[in-house]
Amino acid sequence: MESSEKVAIVIPARFASSRYPGKPLVKLLGKPMIIWVAELCSLAVSSDNVYVATDDHRIKGVVESFGFNAVMTGDALTGTDRIAEAAKSIDADIIVNVQGDEPLVEPDDIHKVISAKLKHPDMIINGYSYLSADENPQSVNIPKVVTTEDDVLLYMSRLAVPGFKESSRAPKSYKKQVCIYAFDKVQLHKYRSYGRKSNIEESEDIEILRFLELGQQVKMIKTRPGSYAVDAPEDVSVVEAALKKKLADA
Repeated sequence: MESSEKVAIVIPARFASSRYPGKPLVKLLGKPMIIWVAELCSLAVSSDNVYVATDDHRIKGVVESFGFNAVMTGDALTGTDRIAEAAKSIDADIIVNVQGDEPLVEPDDIHKVISAKLKHPDMIINGYSYLSADENPQSVNIPKVVTTEDDVLLYMSRLAVPGFKESSRAPKSYKKQVCIYAFDKVQLHKYRSYGRKSNIEESEDIEILRFLELGQQVKMIKTRPGSYAVDAPEDVSVVEAALKKKLADA
């Protein structure tokens, strides 16, 4: 992945999550979730190029106590808006957003997203995988992905899409979003300059849909299955079990 482009990973983290307050600092096998994510990101780029963007001094303190960079931001409409604000003070050409609630993110998948951004500099890059057998496509906590046949994003929804007139033709597994994104600073500036959530972004509560409103193409990159996000307290036991298995297999 040799390139003259400088890459930084920025992890957005806020304490006051509506669905799970304090989520970035929840302990997974005794370690704060945000640190699990930062450590995995540091396997994809150097730890000096990993940043946590937050508006909370408790998160900042924990992040810095583990030796990672923290950037304080103001209020933000979304994690991408927070990334856009933080990016102004970060020396990098490509900004990779890795969600702070995905402690099973694969460093190789981060590399794939970065490589795709280098190949398609005019596009936003986002990851996807197929739902596993134990994931319910009807769950509103899982954004489902609809793409063209060459993996350009058409739409993303919390409903089970695409729809099928005949249920017998429904896919065995839907595509789901994996929250690794890559942008440049111009793209981030345009996103934040929109000044509000777009109508479809607001209705679905999926922030990447604002890029579609801006006429910005999004290239979806297939990543490994098995990534689980912590969206609610009941997800903690599932993710801890997956982490234990991952550590045992290492």
